[in-house]
Amino acid sequence: MRRSERVLADDFGQRIRKARSGKGWSQEELARKMAEKVNVIKSSESGRRPTDAVISKFERVLSVTLMEEYTPEEHRQIGGGSGGGFTLGDYLNGAR
Repeated sequence: MRRSERVLADDFGQRIRKARSGKGWSQEELARKMAEKVNVIKSSESGRRPTDAVISKFERVLSVTLMEEYTPEEHRQIGGGSGGGFTLGDYLNGAR
């Protein structure tokens, strides 16, 4: 079974900047619309991870997707693998 989770996109800062510019807004205007400080906008656009609440505001106000689905790869080895180590059974079979 695989579990998926949402993770922040690697290029979230560029996405924010592009969406803001696309609307013709300055950083100050975006901060005002989000009820945040300009420094939050600047640091987010430069690549510093904002809080989850601020990420939600960016997505809502800019109509942009910052969180992506991520499904971790699971690797499991069942049966027949070498490297199982020396077991008690191996010891007893060697004694006979």
